[in-house]
Formats: sequence, structure tokens, C-alpha cells
Amino acid sequence: MGRAGRCLAVLAGLLPAAGLSAPAFAEDVDLELVLAVDISGSVDHVEARLQRQGYLQALVDPRVVAAITSGERRRIAVTYMEWAGAHYQNVVAGWTVVRDMASARTFAAAVAAHPVTTERWTSISAAIDFALGLFGTNPHRGVRKVLDISGDGKNNNGGLLEPARARALKAGVTINGLPIVNDRPNPWGLPPPKDMDRYYFERVIGGPGSFIVVARGFRSFGDAVKAKLALEIAGEIAAPPRRPLKLAQRRR
Repeated sequence: MGRAGRCLAVLAGLLPAAGLSAPAFAEDVDLELVLAVDISGSVDHVEARLQRQGYLQALVDPRVVAAITSGERRRIAVTYMEWAGAHYQNVVAGWTVVRDMASARTFAAAVAAHPVTTERWTSISAAIDFALGLFGTNPHRGVRKVLDISGDGKNNNGGLLEPARARALKAGVTINGLPIVNDRPNPWGLPPPKDMDRYYFERVIGGPGSFIVVARGFRSFGDAVKAKLALEIAGEIAAPPRRPLKLAQRRR
């Protein structure tokens, strides 16, 4: 079993203690965060596992937990969903309040317990609309609402991207992006789309302080997501992450 597999197994073993049932009461939090992860057909099973592993490591990274506890309320509410075409959006781990390393590990265990899979097509528009519904069902209330979208493909299925993005911004949701710039052919042997960083910057992200962090391939994804989570949880861009990551910020 490889390193990624061992980490998944360890985190999954924590799940019985997770107790991720519906919360007994609502809490005020600094941030409501939806992690929306692309598992469309352009992501093969190896890449899907690397992507999942990147999130599992980031969720329990001390820098990320420090960002969570640095806010006024010292906690956030987070949920993790996976998406592909308009037909597929799936909540892997429901709304959970994370306030320390223990609760971060609990949430990561819930994500790890879900099988890694891939689906067809890429509908960023449907992912945005589905995420808006998740914000509506969140019992916890945050000062900010952020949708964190990662992906390696352009919107090619479902509704138009621009209206979905506009609906999110109207609802007060900031959209941040983690485009994966990858030169590896997709499972059908076709080249990956060009200029994914520009596409996410110009077409996907939006809202006050919105930004992208670019992952240069799936093997650098873990470093990218750690940097991105720490930045968006803290609510300000204090300094750009180190290379090979690339950060670009919008001012509106």
C-alpha cells in the first residue's frame, strides 16, 4: 500500500469517533466554506486519488488549523462535495464545525471514508448552483460565505457558466478557484484544455477578494490546496504562496 493509501486508511479508521450527525444546535462561525472538487472524466483514478489526498493533508495541516482558530469566533463550518457533469453532484461530508485539530481530523476522516470515483462531463455551472443550495441548508451562520472550486476542465455540460456565477455573487458568495494546469493527456488521449488558469480567473472566480491558486499538475495539488485554504480561511491575501504555485487575485 502506498503512502496515499496508508493515509486514507488511517483517516478512515478515525471515522467511528467522528459522529458527523446533524448538529444539535447552530453555531456562529467565521466562515461557511464549500469545498467543490472536480471528479469529471478528464480526471483519471490516479489523479482523483492525488486530489483527494491533497485535501486530506491540507485539512489537518497546522497552518490551515491555525488559520481556522485565528478568527473572531475561532471556528468555521465546512462541507466537501464532488462534482462532474450536470447529472452528478455528491456531498461526501456534510456541514461540520471545525474549531481545532481534533475536529479537523474528524472531518478529514469523513472525507477519507468515501470511495474515490470519477464521473462524466464537466459542469462548473451545476456545481455552483448545487453549492448555493448547500449554503441554504447550512444550520451554522458565518460572516463570510466562500465556494472553493478545483478542477482541470472548462464548463462543457449543463447550464451556462455566467448566469450561475452571477447567482452566487448576488447571494453574497465569494468564489475562489484552484485550476489544475496539467499537460497529461486525458483518459481518451486528448490534450488537456489550455489556459485553465486564465479561464478560472476570468470566467469562474468572483466576489470581494476572490483569487485563484494554480496547481501545476496533480502531484503539486497538495501544496496548492494547503496554501489556498490557509489564505481563504484567514480572509485576506497576506503573501503569495511559494513557487511552483501561482496566485492571482481579483479586487471585486
